[in-house]
Amino acid sequence: MGESKFPERQLPKKNMTLSNIKKNYQLYIIILLPLIWLVVFRYYPMYGAQIAFKKYSSSKGIWGSTWVGLKNFNRFFSSYQFSRVLTNTLVISFYQLLAGFPIPIILALSLNSTLKNRYKKLVQFTTYMPHFISTVVLVGLVLQFLSPRVGVMNMIFGVLGWEKMDFMAKPELFKSIYVWTGVWQNAGWGTIIYMATLAGIDPQLHEAAIIDGASRFQRIRFIDIPGIIPTAVILLIINTGRVMNIGFEKVFLMQNDLNISSSEIISTYVYKVGLASSMADFSYATAIGLFRAMINLLLIILVNQIAKKLSKTSLW
Repeated sequence: MGESKFPERQLPKKNMTLSNIKKNYQLYIIILLPLIWLVVFRYYPMYGAQIAFKKYSSSKGIWGSTWVGLKNFNRFFSSYQFSRVLTNTLVISFYQLLAGFPIPIILALSLNSTLKNRYKKLVQFTTYMPHFISTVVLVGLVLQFLSPRVGVMNMIFGVLGWEKMDFMAKPELFKSIYVWTGVWQNAGWGTIIYMATLAGIDPQLHEAAIIDGASRFQRIRFIDIPGIIPTAVILLIINTGRVMNIGFEKVFLMQNDLNISSSEIISTYVYKVGLASSMADFSYATAIGLFRAMINLLLIILVNQIAKKLSKTSLW
């Protein structure tokens, strides 16, 4: 039979969209909750960011408060706390990034090349579990472990004849304690994405390499590592964009009067001047928070451009 002389009638794009929504409404319902969360907790709070440029008064409201321009930002930049909290934030963040970023990659490559499945599952389980420990419990364990009286470390020091040490009272040790306890907690969890990427590498590449006489190390070097580089670059860009957002809870719980010079970061400083202080200054705290967000934005744009030029992989 010949083709019909009359072309099929196409529905307008609007009707096609409505028809698609009706057909797949379950999927749209599933995605609706995350979208609501995103709007309520991420986009709507941006409305209040304008108080960073005002002298906010709760009685006058956001629109009724006096406009002061960049006064709150200038106050922070000229504060004696500025250099300290900014330095501590950046040092801890980049220390955490340098120490914590490569370890999940190394762990994933090691697990992927392990031949004994029982051993592999045991290592995965023991490295994943710390991720599910709450921050409060984790800090409690750290404080007990490093306690000058009953801590395991000081018990070992006593057996070796060394002088006992109050670890949490030494500002120079705070950053290392914070970073390496975080690495222990999250290294296993961070391997999940890399393990999934390695599982997606074509097995025929390994089979061909084995036939050509490649060792296990050579297969890791020339097949596995190039296979996970795009994923690693994307995660590096995302992690760099969160450099200024150090976990407030953990730092605040580990903080004390003796290590405050090394542990005071932007997040804890914002909490103290914006909420904990008897003279809570919401405008000043918002200005500091907005400054932190702008630094994160600039960093993620910069790293994304560098990654695009060097590895041809980027977020946009």
